[in-house]
Amino acid sequence: MDPIAIGLIAFLAGIVLLALRAPIGFTLGAVAIFAIFFVLATRTGTFMPERAIRATASIVFSNAFDLVHSYDLSMIPLFVALGHVAYHAGITTRIYHAAKVWLTWLPGGVAVASIMGCGGFSAITGSSVACASTMGRICTPEMMRMGYDNRLATASVAAGGTLGSLIPPSVLFIIYGIFTETSISSLFLAGVLPGLLSLAGFILAVLIWVWRDPSVAPRSYERYSAGQKLEAALDAWPAVLLFLVIIGGIYGGIFTATEAAAISLAATMAIGLFQRKLTLAKIWTSSKETCLQTAAIFFIAAAAKIFVAMVALTGVAPMVVDLVSQQNLPIIPMLAVIVVIYLLLGMFLDPIGIMVLTLPLMIPLVESYGLNLIWFGVVVIKLLEIGLITPPVGLNVFVIANVVGKDVPIERIFAGITRFLSIDIIVLILIISFPVISLLLPMSMR
Repeated sequence: MDPIAIGLIAFLAGIVLLALRAPIGFTLGAVAIFAIFFVLATRTGTFMPERAIRATASIVFSNAFDLVHSYDLSMIPLFVALGHVAYHAGITTRIYHAAKVWLTWLPGGVAVASIMGCGGFSAITGSSVACASTMGRICTPEMMRMGYDNRLATASVAAGGTLGSLIPPSVLFIIYGIFTETSISSLFLAGVLPGLLSLAGFILAVLIWVWRDPSVAPRSYERYSAGQKLEAALDAWPAVLLFLVIIGGIYGGIFTATEAAAISLAATMAIGLFQRKLTLAKIWTSSKETCLQTAAIFFIAAAAKIFVAMVALTGVAPMVVDLVSQQNLPIIPMLAVIVVIYLLLGMFLDPIGIMVLTLPLMIPLVESYGLNLIWFGVVVIKLLEIGLITPPVGLNVFVIANVVGKDVPIERIFAGITRFLSIDIIVLILIISFPVISLLLPMSMR
């Protein structure tokens, strides 16, 4: 059987299984191993499985071994641990509290504070789902208690939670950098301005929504003194410090992204212990959560690496590049096709699954057009971010739905999400049209 045909069947099988909600790691690994085995077993023209067993095992174990021993991959458990420790030390929630204290007077101020809290949480944890889950438990009940429309109370946190994909440190950026062999430090810096632009856009969406319909966010008559505002602002200093350490250290060339993760984790533990917010029990809980989450990510990454080896063996990527080259598509239509593909996949599949499934085909195609891979990484992550709140399977929406339970039907959450999706599309167009938004900080670092 033709290797390219085997590769295409493997891709189709992977998409179908992921759409059926099969586990990502098992799906990618199983599909890739079977495809590699059949390619090697039929390369002589006849099916000879006995000759393919050892060769398949060699490809599978060597790729998995090389990935797990990657230096860049070591920053994932460090950043994951940073997020869990910062949460248990109360650092990640203080930005929301500070923003709430300062913005209570503003119409829709608590929703704006929730989005800013999500941005601050994202700047430490790097996980969109964790951000939506944690901030949803803190912010959404508070807004609903104050009489906020349940669409605004839920959608603002679901959308704000997506910022964890773009604002560094981002697990998706780390995985993208490993599989495309691009600088993770540059990717982190490239995500800063688009992330802040998205944050500002979400805040603007809330303000316009409340301005047009004041009933969705009743005014709060709770007021805080100047001393309380100053205390809340000063109480948020650990989160600001950690963000400055990560971004400032990388931008200033003081240390690498991996070193930034280690230093930030050590600083977080020191701050938590010094402030007596972090106990040995909380450290143990953070360690267990880190181990579970890291193991899942490593398993998915190893399976994805095997999948990439399958793509290279079958020759599917060169075939796709040749096919597109023969069409003589200009850059804009080609990018439009890529955007549509990612938006469609984002309606049904998990962000990590989409990325590791598509990158083996997209990267050779993008390189054939001479496009910058750092910029393209920001575009991909933004598209994955949009997928987190796109119906019918917006992962962050379902996370918030689980938080609020039966109090808010999921249709109401999606009804509120449309305003934030509009902002996302505008930001995406700006990122694609003006690559300097993504490349300004990485280029100035050189």
